[in-house]
Amino acid sequence: MIEETVEGATVSVDTREKMIEYVKLLKSIEDAMEPYKESKRELRKDYIAQGWLDKNEIASITRAYRMLKKNERIEDLISAYDVISSGKSQNDA
Repeated sequence: MIEETVEGATVSVDTREKMIEYVKLLKSIEDAMEPYKESKRELRKDYIAQGWLDKNEIASITRAYRMLKKNERIEDLISAYDVISSGKSQNDA
């Protein structure tokens, strides 16, 4: 196995090549996603400009959507929020 030292770290040439390959692929995926991100920003701007929703409503709806997408339970969120906001552990409650 061929190894090289780069900035004090020793990595195999194969690992280095895989790292470079990964970064190239990651960049291409992120570049492909950019138009969709811009569409999302425009959607938000349009709803605000039309007066249909304000920034806080959009933020709340987005959080709710993401929770649903992850199958998170609102009860778990409320419980965690209560613990954090009170500074107590669940055993103390």
